[in-house]
Amino acid sequence: MRRSEGLRRLARETRLTPEQLILPVFVVPGRGVHQPIASMPGVSRRSVDGIVEQAHAAKAAGLGGLILFGVPDQKDARGSGGTSADGLIPQALRAIKEAVLDLTTIADVCLCEYTDHGHCGVIGTVAGAQEVLNDESLPLLAEMALACAKAGADIVAPSDMMDGRVAAIRARLDESQLSHVPILSYAAKYASAFYGPFRDAAGSAPAFGDRRGYQMDPANAREALAEVEADLDEGADMVMVKPALAYLDVIARVRDVTRVPVAAYNVSGEYALVKAGAASGLIDERRAVLEILTSIRRAGADFILTYHALDAARWLI
Repeated sequence: MRRSEGLRRLARETRLTPEQLILPVFVVPGRGVHQPIASMPGVSRRSVDGIVEQAHAAKAAGLGGLILFGVPDQKDARGSGGTSADGLIPQALRAIKEAVLDLTTIADVCLCEYTDHGHCGVIGTVAGAQEVLNDESLPLLAEMALACAKAGADIVAPSDMMDGRVAAIRARLDESQLSHVPILSYAAKYASAFYGPFRDAAGSAPAFGDRRGYQMDPANAREALAEVEADLDEGADMVMVKPALAYLDVIARVRDVTRVPVAAYNVSGEYALVKAGAASGLIDERRAVLEILTSIRRAGADFILTYHALDAARWLI
């Protein structure tokens, strides 16, 4: 059953298709802006008009959709740019919908790209030290989700890891007659070393400390199941594991205990390592990418957020 490609296709247990892939995009102010990201070859920050072009490309490639991240040029302590109805993500969402694109759009909901301190919530002083204030951050996250949903987001995806944020967002959407908008929760988001290129792309590196106080300890797997259960109880419709490659076991365990769709994020550091290896001639990029994405699907992810999406779709034709 392995002697030919035809036989291998017949016996293949795991299928990888373009519609299972979601392309992350970075929105910046202006028009005609195209800023290549040095740490992520092939990925750029783009103004809204460029994001519409990427949406057309994603649609033509048969991708499952886009997830949008805003990268403003002005930031403040409360991340006001993220909650604005005229923020970067709402602008891009409206432009995509006006282009009459039948393409699923996901709005990332987090304050880190919009705060001048780079943390995912508001900051206060606790026992003489600066800390992220969990409960005080929830209304802001809910307002950001609402702004994106009103602008046409098909899905809102809180990635902040504040306790209770799914319930806060669900309540805010429901009271605004937007109960039909599903929530994709970054339920098991680990404090990972693989986020470096994203923080370069989004300008979201913390100005002090790190995010280990609210993101998950890489040593813990059972805790991920507790986080998933809590988010589902609060109203999440889908859950995500992030990163993907070092957490394939977590993806599999989450898949085993829930019936809702499970996503995985093939993050920026994972992408950059493949690109570096391919550029140095150490690996075959096409084979490596498809093997990685297939392994994430095999672990149990229903869909994958990946910067390889457009290339992978072309290779899968």
